[in-house]
Amino acid sequence: MNERLIIALILTAAFVSARAQAPAVPSDVEACKACHGPAGVSLNPTIPNLAGQKPAYLEAQLKAFHSKERKNDLMNAIAAQLSDTEIHALAAFWSGLPAIPSETNGQTPVNAAIHSRMRFPDNFPAAFNVYETLVEDGVMTKRYANAAAWEAARAGRRLPDGSVILQVSYKALKDSAGKDIPGAVQSYAGMESRDTWGNEIPRLLRNEDWDYALFAADRKRHDELNEAQCLACHKPKEADSYVFTMTHLHEASIK
Repeated sequence: MNERLIIALILTAAFVSARAQAPAVPSDVEACKACHGPAGVSLNPTIPNLAGQKPAYLEAQLKAFHSKERKNDLMNAIAAQLSDTEIHALAAFWSGLPAIPSETNGQTPVNAAIHSRMRFPDNFPAAFNVYETLVEDGVMTKRYANAAAWEAARAGRRLPDGSVILQVSYKALKDSAGKDIPGAVQSYAGMESRDTWGNEIPRLLRNEDWDYALFAADRKRHDELNEAQCLACHKPKEADSYVFTMTHLHEASIK
């Protein structure tokens, strides 16, 4: 047999073997990457690595999150959407990747965090209605809804694209009569729904077309935020348009 042909056959066999041994990529793996890193190696010291973990261990943890035997609001919400087959596939995939260190050749792995596209609304507060006010530990929290969200809530409908919810934290002060009043703004937290925004979000994290953001007192967005955690937190509130305070919004809008 020709020597070149033999070499070609050996290389082809090696390639086929490598392809056969490589873990299949589950469709939901992108959701994991948002927090655990694109290679399963987390940049966050509070989030564990997935790469190279024993498959039985990963499968057991996902099932424990699924049943809520292991408590974690974010992972409970994500794992609850997975079937046993999907859990098995994810465990096999991540265990099949090399457990590389967080630093390789002096270069930090790429961050796979999901970043917000929400901009601070130009028409705030003029075009917004307050629907809830709370005072606790020296902080006054006011929640606002724009016209699109307000009218939908009043009609008992799901909040449509174009809806904006904004939570503002103020320093709580007292007026001369001892009544709580808002002082200086300390921070903002917001959520906004825009058509097609959800298209780029992994299925396990997708909140229809909602995006979430944190803003400093000067209204500058905190772009270091990994929105994946917000998306996972709000995921269980699908029936309420992903808004934790939907009942308060509806009640305020019909008064």
